Order: sequence, then structure tokens, then C-alpha cells
Amino acid sequence: MHKMPQDCCLGIDTSCYTTSVACVSEQGIVFSKRTMLSVPFGGRGLRQSEGLFQHTKQLAPLLEELFETVDRNRIGAVAVSTKPIGTDESYMPVFLAGYMTARSIAAALGVPCIETNHQSGHFRAALVGHEALLGKSFYGMHISGGTTDLLSIETDRLAPYRMELLGTSTDLHAGQFVDRVGVSLGLPFPAGKHLEEIAREAVSRDVKLASSVQGLNCSFSGAESAAARLQGTVPDAELAYGVYDCLSRTFSKMLQRAPEKNGRQPVLICGGVASSGLLRELLQKRCDAELYFGKKELSADNAVGVAYIGWDRRETWKR
Repeated sequence: MHKMPQDCCLGIDTSCYTTSVACVSEQGIVFSKRTMLSVPFGGRGLRQSEGLFQHTKQLAPLLEELFETVDRNRIGAVAVSTKPIGTDESYMPVFLAGYMTARSIAAALGVPCIETNHQSGHFRAALVGHEALLGKSFYGMHISGGTTDLLSIETDRLAPYRMELLGTSTDLHAGQFVDRVGVSLGLPFPAGKHLEEIAREAVSRDVKLASSVQGLNCSFSGAESAAARLQGTVPDAELAYGVYDCLSRTFSKMLQRAPEKNGRQPVLICGGVASSGLLRELLQKRCDAELYFGKKELSADNAVGVAYIGWDRRETWKR
């Protein structure tokens, strides 16, 4: 009997606020679906234990739908994010849900389980459509609710990405800044999409929240405090626009200083906050760097990049 080729990689990612599964092949994305974790209205996040519980419940129906779409005999490997970033000490309990599920599926199918990290998955997803950067060096900015990192990145298709952290936030991350202002304005969590909609209604754009950058590190606690003091004294739309203006000025400063240390390179920007069209517009106006953005639909947490990392290593799969 003819054996079906193992020409797909399944990816699983269980980040702080999204349960996601995906499958990719040489033809591209075969399947991709995600479910947000549920955060009570007015809340600004979840405990890790609650996030782990919700991931455990949400993985099964997502995987059942995937296996209704993709023949399991085509899957040659399972890739999974096991921690937030690539350092040895990086750890969050929520990633255990995906890790244990991935190991179980790989064992049942008799295929390798390829481990990676959430941050690498974000950058690989952002490389979809920008594959010319694969195998090259570039700066990466990962801006989300849990990360605000400027990195020097070297990629290749077999080894894990080599990342050197150049700068980060010393307090609040960009997404936390957005969410705290948004929730205080009565918006649901996560607030980014809703805050941007309000920001685009701003008539005046005079609100200037402090942009704090020391070296290549940034800080948003002062800007958040300033936003809290302004709330109620200026229209919500103007305050919302001020948040994105502050983000763009902050990231522009970091990027402008980076070449002084490592030389001029392209910049790949990823993460949920980077899905904002308004932020992209402001950064492109302020920065003279060669900017690359991931596809908007792949900027928020998803398993597509994780699956592609497994696919990139297909030469190592057991046949």
C-alpha cells in the first residue's frame, strides 16, 4: 500500500491569552485557529493557574477541528512553544498545556516533538512573506503584553535562532501600558483593538505622554501615570492617540540608537501590539530604518510561527 508522504508540521502555542494550533506545509498554512482566554470585564489579566486551566479545556476542540481538516498521516512532526523566550531560566506554567499535549500527539503518531519558544514563534510568523530575511541578520522588536524587547537576531533553517537582547522595558511592557489605559477608559481586555479605534477619532493630537528611553531600555510607568492624571481632563480619543504617539516615539528612539552599536540592519517588528495599523503608520513616519512588519493576522499570538519552525527543520525529521 502506498504510504502518504509526511509533508505537514503541526504547531501548538499556549501563551498567556491565546490557545492556538496550526499546520503548515510546502503549500503554506494548511490550518490555523486560535481561541482567546476569557478575562472578566474590568480585569487586566489572569493568574497562571487559571490560564493553564483554560488552555487545557480549549486545546481539545481546536485539535479535533484540525484533525477533521488535516489527515494525521501527513504530519511529520509536532512543534510546540515550551516557554516565553529562549533563555534557560524562562518559564511560565501556561506553556505546560501545549507542551504535554504536543508530546502526547507526537508519541501517538511516532513523529518528533520539536521544542521552541514563544518569542521565536512570533518572529518566524512575522517572516511569512519576508522569507528573504531567513538566513540573515537583522534587528527584531517584539512588542506585546508580556514582552518589549529589542534584539539582534541571526536565523537559519535548522538551528534555533540566535538572539541577543539589546534593550527592553524596565517596568511595564508596551501591551500592559495599552491595556491599563484602555481598561481605565472602560474598554474590554485586551484593549489594543478598541483603544486604536478610539484613537483614530482624535480631532486634536496635542497630548504628549513622556517617552522614557535610557540607552536602549525604555520605561512606560511614567507615561501610564501621566495618562491616569489626564483622564477626564481631555477627550478619551486624544488620550488614546497620545498612547500610540508615545509608543512610536519610544520605539523610534530605541531603533535610532541600535545602529550605533551593531551597524545598520533591517528591522523585523512582531507581537500583538505591532498589529496596530496606527502604530505602524506612526513608526514608518518617524523611523528611517528599513522596517518589516509581520502580517497583521499573524502578529497576535498564534501557532503558525511555531509550526513553521518545525517545518524549517524537516530535514531532521525521522522518515
